[in-house]
Amino acid sequence: MISKPKLAYYRTYQKAFMLAECLFDWSEPYLLKGAGAIKELPALVKSKGINNVLIVTDKGLMGLHLLDSLFEALDEQSIKYSVYDGVQPNPTIDNIEEARRMYLKNSCQAIIAFGGGSPMDCAKACGARVTNPNKQVVDMRGQLKIRHKLPPFFAVPTTAGTGSEVTLAAVVSNPKTHEKNAINDPKLRPKYAVLDPELTLGLPPHITSTTGMDALTHAVEAYIGLSNVAATEKYAEDATKLIFENLEKVYQNGKDVEGRLNMLVASYYAGMAFTRAYVGYVHAIAHNLGGLYGTPHGLANAVILPYVLEYFGESAYARLAKLADVAGITEEGQSTEEKAKLFIERIKEMNRNMNIPEHFDFIKDEDIPTLVERALKEGNPLYPVPKVMDEDDCREVILKIRG
Repeated sequence: MISKPKLAYYRTYQKAFMLAECLFDWSEPYLLKGAGAIKELPALVKSKGINNVLIVTDKGLMGLHLLDSLFEALDEQSIKYSVYDGVQPNPTIDNIEEARRMYLKNSCQAIIAFGGGSPMDCAKACGARVTNPNKQVVDMRGQLKIRHKLPPFFAVPTTAGTGSEVTLAAVVSNPKTHEKNAINDPKLRPKYAVLDPELTLGLPPHITSTTGMDALTHAVEAYIGLSNVAATEKYAEDATKLIFENLEKVYQNGKDVEGRLNMLVASYYAGMAFTRAYVGYVHAIAHNLGGLYGTPHGLANAVILPYVLEYFGESAYARLAKLADVAGITEEGQSTEEKAKLFIERIKEMNRNMNIPEHFDFIKDEDIPTLVERALKEGNPLYPVPKVMDEDDCREVILKIRG
C-alpha cells in the first residue's frame, strides 16, 4: 500500500503540473482534412517560405508507394526533398541521429513526418536535436527538457491511433538498455497536420484494430485521470463515441472512406485529450513491454487496458459509466457500477471481435521485477491516475495480463 506522505507528494506533483500547463499553448494545429488532403500539403509548405524539406517515414510505407502523391505535389511546387526511411517500429536513438545528419547535410528547412507513431516520434526527436544540438537524446527524456522550438513541422498520420500529430510526446527506444523513454515537451507539438483517410485505406486489419484501440486507450486514460479540464473531457468523449461507432466497421471493411476519416478524427481528438490530461498505467506497462519484448504499442495497450481498468475498480466507476453512456451501450436503470463494468466488458468484446489476444503469455517470471520497477518509475508521480499502484499491485496486474 502507498504511504500517505508518498501519495500526498504524488498528488501535489500532479496538481502542480496541471496548473503549470495553463501557461502552455494548447491551440489545435492547422488542419488539412479529407480525402486527398495530402496533395494540398506542398502548397501549404511553400506558403511558409520553405523550399527544402526532410521527409521522415519508414520502408514499409515507401514500398506501398503511399508517398508518391506527396512527392508529385512537392515537385509541382518546386520543393526539394530528402527522404529518411530508416525508422524502425520502435524508433531508436540511432534512427534519430541518422535523420538529423540527413537534415543537416541537405540543408533542410522543415520536417514532414509521414507514417504512424514511430516516424512521428523519430521526426520529433530529430527536430529537437537539430535545434538543440548540445543536448543528446538521452538528456531530453522526461519533462520540459527542450530549450529551443523545432523547425517547421508537418505531421501526416497514416494510422488512426497514436494521435502524435497533436501531442507533446515522443517515445524513443534505447537498444542498449531495452528501455522505452518518453520525451515530453510542448515544443514537440506539430503546428500543421494532415488527416487524409485515403492514406489509411490499405492498412491491414490487425493494424487497424490495434491502432484504433491505442486511440481508445488515450481517450479513456485521459478521461479517468485527475488532470482533466473541460476541453480534454469533451475531446475524450467525442473520441470514444467515434471509436465505438467506427472501429469494428473499418476493421471489417477497410475501404470505408467515411469510417476511416472518422477514426482519424477520433485519434486526433484522443491525442488532444491525453497530451494535456496525460495517460496512466496502461501506457506505463505497455511502454516497458515494448522495450523488453518489442511488443507493438497499440497491441500492448489493447490487451492491457481492461486489466488496469478492473484494478482501478470503484475509483474509476463514475467516469467509466459516463463514457459508457457516451458510447451508447447502456440502458435506462443501470447503476454506475453496472455501466462501468459493461464498458470494460465491451472493450474485451471488441478485442475478441478483432482477434486481439486476451493475454501475453510470453512475459517471463524473471522479467516481472524489471517491468514493475520501470512501469512504476514512469507512472509515479507523473500520471494522475484515479488509484495509485504500489509494487504488489503492479505485479498482480502484470500476472493477470500474462494469464
